[in-house]
Amino acid sequence: MDPDFLNVFTQPAALNQFLAENVIAQGEKKKLIKPTSSNNPKLEELKLLLIDWINTTLKEEHIVVKSLEEDLYDGLVLHHLLENLGSLKLDVDKIALTEKKQRQKLSVILEAVAKCLQLEESQLKWSVESILTKDLLSTLHLLVAIAKHFQPNLAMPPNVQVETITIENTSRGLKTASAVEYITENKENLEAQSKDDAFDELFSRAPDKLDAVKKVFLQFVNQHVGKLGLNVKDIESQFADGVILLLLIGQLEGYFLNLRDFFLTPASTTEMLHNVNLALDLLTDGGLLNFSVNSE
Repeated sequence: MDPDFLNVFTQPAALNQFLAENVIAQGEKKKLIKPTSSNNPKLEELKLLLIDWINTTLKEEHIVVKSLEEDLYDGLVLHHLLENLGSLKLDVDKIALTEKKQRQKLSVILEAVAKCLQLEESQLKWSVESILTKDLLSTLHLLVAIAKHFQPNLAMPPNVQVETITIENTSRGLKTASAVEYITENKENLEAQSKDDAFDELFSRAPDKLDAVKKVFLQFVNQHVGKLGLNVKDIESQFADGVILLLLIGQLEGYFLNLRDFFLTPASTTEMLHNVNLALDLLTDGGLLNFSVNSE
């Protein structure tokens, strides 16, 4: 058995209970929330908010949810929720008593969800099987997606993340892989994405405003490298060899770059790339660059 899997549990009894509750057949693979994440305060906050949201939405139908895993697996609550939120009329029985009928009902419901949310099968973080087997991770992903689509103003806690463990039952034993997975949006990534989107839109839709932005950047750059007797007139050409970028970083961060570490007058593409790579390394080391940039 994988030692990483054993490290998740502090006591053998916890391991035995976990395996008993999550039976994994030969050749099967499952992704589950680690027991260590079960008491995550932000996760509990999200669960309580979703339960309250469902109960408030379905109050007139006298439906009360107490547990996301235990009360949603058969499709009854999901059926009422979709009909209430999206005015969807689904061709399924109100109550499905057998596992076969529950599976059929969930299939229709989840197909309707994917259609409403315009999601491809590869984008789905849940399945009929995972909901039917009361998988909390899948249930949370499903409810968060439904809430975001039908009630985007619902104030869900951001950055809710859990430690997950993917377990595969192979012929050689249990194979595992650990990861961290976000259930609600990562605000830092969203902010970075929105900045990228703003520049993309500027380039594609407002080229007339691009010159004004360039002027602001040029003023900023010359304000600092001007102290070294330099003057930048063209961002594209004068930043290409990495020299101005390196000197600007040195000025902004308050240190002097040793001339032996870079090429002050690069004579080849290789020397230019060396300069640019050094600049990117300095930005990354300083915590100022958290996404990859192609130096070429």
